Amino acid sequence: MESAQEILIIILASALAVFLLLAITLMIICIKIARHVRRISQKAEHIADKAENIADFMSGATTPLVIGKIITSMTEMFGSKTSKRKRKD
Repeated sequence: MESAQEILIIILASALAVFLLLAITLMIICIKIARHVRRISQKAEHIADKAENIADFMSGATTPLVIGKIITSMTEMFGSKTSKRKRKD
C-alpha cells in the first residue's frame, strides 16, 4: 500500500504543478489582454475628445460662415443689379 500511496502522491503533485503552470500562464495572458484593452479605450477616448473638439469648432465656425455666405450672396445680388444699371447709362 505504501507504494500505491507514493504513486498517487506523485501523480497528484504532478497534476497540481501542471495546473499551477496553466493558471500562471492564463493570468499572464489576461494581464496582457487587460493592458491592450486599456490602450484601446484610451485611444477611443482620445478620438472622441478630438471629434468633440472638431464639432465645437464647426458649430462655432458655421455661424460666421453662414452670415458671410448670406452677405456674399446679397452683395452679388445687389452688385449685379447696379452693374446692369451702370451698363445702361
